[in-house]
Amino acid sequence: MKNKILVIEDDRAISELLCMNLEAAGYETVAAYDGEEAQRLLLWHEDADMAVVDIMLPGKDGFALMEDFKKKDIPVLYLTAKDDVASKVKGLKLGAEDYMVKPFEMLELLVRIEKVLERTGRDRKVLMIRNIMVNVQSHQVLKDGIPVNLKPMEYDLFVLLLQNKNIALGREELLKRVWGEDYLGESRTVDVHIGQLRKKLELYDEIKTIPKLGYRLEE
Repeated sequence: MKNKILVIEDDRAISELLCMNLEAAGYETVAAYDGEEAQRLLLWHEDADMAVVDIMLPGKDGFALMEDFKKKDIPVLYLTAKDDVASKVKGLKLGAEDYMVKPFEMLELLVRIEKVLERTGRDRKVLMIRNIMVNVQSHQVLKDGIPVNLKPMEYDLFVLLLQNKNIALGREELLKRVWGEDYLGESRTVDVHIGQLRKKLELYDEIKTIPKLGYRLEE
């Protein structure tokens, strides 16, 4: 049930970092390190939900690969050091869903990937941790197959933590993304809802408090 993401990046350190964080966030990843390998990869992974693609690849570059991704109907997010406007315009005109410049923040990349999957209707709507399953489409939370009643904000907060497993999220970030930009309440609201999630889902060890920052859901 996991979304499969192709990672096309010639720098192996960056590729490993991307794959590690994507897998921690609940995605399945498959990596290729040059244009030709990416083309071969597409023969075996036509069911991929999207691709994160560097542009300056050995052999066939990321721009040239766009036609191959289009034939397989795989959305592309370019992740590249090419920060000039002409390259951004070219990438988007070729058909990329998004274009992000290195160096990048991993949290921002995860949000952009999430939005591409939602926009293209490819977001697989089941999230899991331990014995807990969340069906995002029906808003149903099951623990050992038994429904758990979460209040609306508890549910939204839990889904956000699930979508960013093993990533520390600050209280202000959580407030902004769950309660909205215009929320005028205190960050203590987050703490109260986290306490309820720990209690209702028995995730006392998995939802970690990060001193002076916020929280992290660990798997």
